Amino acid sequence: MAIHKYSRQREIIYDHLMSRCDHPTAEMIYISLKETDPKLSLGTVYRNLGLLSREGQICRISASGGPDRYDGNTASHGHFICKNCGSILDFPSEEADSRLRSSMQHAGRCADAVQITVSGLCRNCVPERLETIKIHIK
Repeated sequence: MAIHKYSRQREIIYDHLMSRCDHPTAEMIYISLKETDPKLSLGTVYRNLGLLSREGQICRISASGGPDRYDGNTASHGHFICKNCGSILDFPSEEADSRLRSSMQHAGRCADAVQITVSGLCRNCVPERLETIKIHIK
């Protein structure tokens, strides 16, 4: 792993991400930090998030059809992505991670990382979606 020199902006981006639990996009982080650091560019945010992700300090969550989201929590857990509102929620996944690793080991493979992503409708969107379905049925 390459050693990177200290970057004040990288530290600010990392600290900001660690203070959030909403799995923000790079643009959301940029908008939040731009006011306090006017010299910060969106490109700098993307570069540093990429570096932090490659080094394993943060998690990158690829949401199909949308921009990547970022998570400062690198402990083993899964992500639930709502297909309606786009929110991302954490859920415990230790048992599933263990089973997947065991399955890979039995197949002669060595998994060094497991990332579980589940998509569906969150509790806030289920009633909304059901109402939409009822309207179309009438």
